Amino acid sequence: MSVNRKNSWGGLWRAALALGCLSVLSMGIAEARDTPRFEIRSAYAELENAVYFLHARISYPLSKQALEALQSGVELNFQLRIEVRRVRRFLPDANVAILLQRYQLRFNALVNRYVVRNLNSGGQQSFASLDAALSFLGRVSDLPILDKALLQTGKKYNLKLQAELDVKRLPAPIQLLAFWLDDWRLTSAWYTWPLQP
Repeated sequence: MSVNRKNSWGGLWRAALALGCLSVLSMGIAEARDTPRFEIRSAYAELENAVYFLHARISYPLSKQALEALQSGVELNFQLRIEVRRVRRFLPDANVAILLQRYQLRFNALVNRYVVRNLNSGGQQSFASLDAALSFLGRVSDLPILDKALLQTGKKYNLKLQAELDVKRLPAPIQLLAFWLDDWRLTSAWYTWPLQP
């Protein structure tokens, strides 16, 4: 009798655990549909004095969790990945240049302002509203990315751009959450266009 009771309790326990896992998964799927995505709305490169300069417009909507963390004093790090690739017919495209442009957004509760810092140059600006700070982050102008001498005439090249929240620079407890929750996987699709040498 006791063996059967143990088996029945074990079966109930496994069924309850499976039901719990399914409900957590379904909640995650429902939330994932509502998770915002970064979006590169436009981008182009302009050649000036033998140097290519990047211009882009990017939308950075934050998830509820990222917004709450920011308001609580967590610094959010944004990364703009820029790749120049030579198009090859029978082989994988070759990397010509890879650049990472990094920014940090934090909320200064003492003065009630949002601070954007360029981690590449060290420059920073502060804003009275989050919308103004995100709008500033989303405007890339005159960013030098490549010397024309690195490109060969007659070859085809693509310029690729992707924006993402750098979860590796979050505090350790949030990194663990970010691994499991889509709300922290804020990234854009790759934006690709031909670059004329």
